[in-house]
Amino acid sequence: MNLENKIAVVTGGTKGIGRAIAESLLKAGAAVFICARDKYELKRALEQLSALGKVDGEICDVRSEAQVKMMFAECVRVFGGVDILVNNAGIGIIGKTVEEMLAEEFEQTLQTNLFGVFYACHHAIPLMKQRGGGYIINISSLAGQNAHPKMAAYNASKFGLNGFTEALMQEVRADNIKVTAICPGSVNTYFGGDEPSDEKSWQLQPADIAQTVLDLLGMNERALPSKIEIRPSNPPKK
Repeated sequence: MNLENKIAVVTGGTKGIGRAIAESLLKAGAAVFICARDKYELKRALEQLSALGKVDGEICDVRSEAQVKMMFAECVRVFGGVDILVNNAGIGIIGKTVEEMLAEEFEQTLQTNLFGVFYACHHAIPLMKQRGGGYIINISSLAGQNAHPKMAAYNASKFGLNGFTEALMQEVRADNIKVTAICPGSVNTYFGGDEPSDEKSWQLQPADIAQTVLDLLGMNERALPSKIEIRPSNPPKK
């Protein structure tokens, strides 16, 4: 896919992986529409990203279908359509057993990491069909296939996301819409209460995931990598 003048939506695009993806898409010539829940973070990100190309955004909590629908309507109003959707927004409540976790925390995790992706895909697909096709990339996790104690909610959301992504891929590929899940291992971000540090430089960087997105978008139209696993090449020995 030639990204020049393509229109991409990146959820959770103000920091971390989403921010790196937005930056890479802008540098490649795409117009990028980002969303986030925090209006101050969104305003700051848009100001910084504007130096790289055509960018706009909207406050949106992906747990709300109404807000997701409004976000896509605003993207269409500003840029005219949608060619690429990167479902990156996500949360991780790590370190609590099922017994310790509140029902509200479990629900919030699934609403963000799974329901939010459904809402975005549900509203993006008709817009992509109008433009003759597109690409949906869901940022999942190796935790979507490897369960860990004190990660039950996150595991559940990402296991579900991987199954959802595979089913969706089979549904829409005849419409010239590609769907891929990217499943990273440890990424050096603030996600899940972590924070970037030199001591964790062995971890993947957001730019590594952004490069994977660009590589997928640049593949020949006949090729569809439906799931990509990416992990640190040299983690500390246990």
